[in-house]
Amino acid sequence: MNMNFEFASPRQIVCQKGACAQLKTYCDSLTIKRPMIVTDPGLVATGIIEQVLNKLKDDGLTPLLYSDIEADPPEQLILDVVSYAQANNVDGVIGLGGGSSMDAAKLVAVLTNSAQSINEIYGVGLVSGARLPLILIPTTAGTGSEVTPISIVTTGETTKAGIVSPQLIPDIAILDAELTLALPAHVTAATGIDAMVHAIEAYTSKLKKNPYSDMLARQALSLMAANLEESVANGQNIEAREHMLFGAMLAGQAFANAPVAAVHALAYPLGGNYHIPHGLSNSLVLPHVLAFNAPSAWELYAELLPCVTNSKVIKSSEQAADLFISFMIDLIDRVNLPSRLSEVGVPRSDLDMLASEAMQQQRLLVNNPREMTVDAALMIYEAAF
Repeated sequence: MNMNFEFASPRQIVCQKGACAQLKTYCDSLTIKRPMIVTDPGLVATGIIEQVLNKLKDDGLTPLLYSDIEADPPEQLILDVVSYAQANNVDGVIGLGGGSSMDAAKLVAVLTNSAQSINEIYGVGLVSGARLPLILIPTTAGTGSEVTPISIVTTGETTKAGIVSPQLIPDIAILDAELTLALPAHVTAATGIDAMVHAIEAYTSKLKKNPYSDMLARQALSLMAANLEESVANGQNIEAREHMLFGAMLAGQAFANAPVAAVHALAYPLGGNYHIPHGLSNSLVLPHVLAFNAPSAWELYAELLPCVTNSKVIKSSEQAADLFISFMIDLIDRVNLPSRLSEVGVPRSDLDMLASEAMQQQRLLVNNPREMTVDAALMIYEAAF
């Protein structure tokens, strides 16, 4: 057991239905008077953003809105948001939405008053100096971005890059399950599997796995395994939604400190080339990466089995690991997600290219419990096809 580790987290986590109505209290604690809300057009269309803006105005703040965030935000979009924040003298940032909105908000907070360019901070630990006060509020139970030191940016036609630094962890993360009630079933399913992948990969992470992240990963899996199907089938069940939101946050804390690996490395090229949502990209490759990793991770998968099922009469860790992998495969099917690359428009002729691109994600692949080669990546894509 690795007892030599550090653990980073927001200074405050609020898990409370209706917490968004008290947003002024949290802004006051950070001396924010002129916050900029960073979000996406879809969330604006729900009316949630207007309610938040009006409440902040009624409470005496002067909020601004940037609502053009798109999935997998490109670098130029991030620079546009930063320019908008600089031109309007904002003194704090509120990221409200899915992972893309929160990732963008983190970078706005970091870059608005910084002498660094975005190109100088790609990588691990390259952000210098302080940032603007930052509050993150997820509206999906998936990315865990509200508690992680990571932002992902689309840097080219099909490529992504990560920025990893402690300054990207917010001051306050707010979990308000009321914001997730309108989430469509297919998004609930994909983001839920995404969060479960975070927990699984944190638990099996090769380099920074530790007792604290293990505890969080196990609890996250238990919550999500018990509540994902209900959240998909009955989106108005706020208790199930809240358990999913909390579980996703725990998984985010786990992988923020014990990083993800090959599932994410192989998922990124799918998002970059075909704009497949990140959660679905993870779901498509998950069963096959689990099978590939099994020879090096039997015991760890076996330890996770009790988190997801009450299976009895298990004779060996290998059998328990098989049951864990089977559970995840069946769960993906039960929440009605596509299971084949061919179902989502990926041509077989692109599999070699995908394998080559996946190998560029060495930041992630070094964490995998089994060494990943380009031939192994191709084999996984072929199995997923």
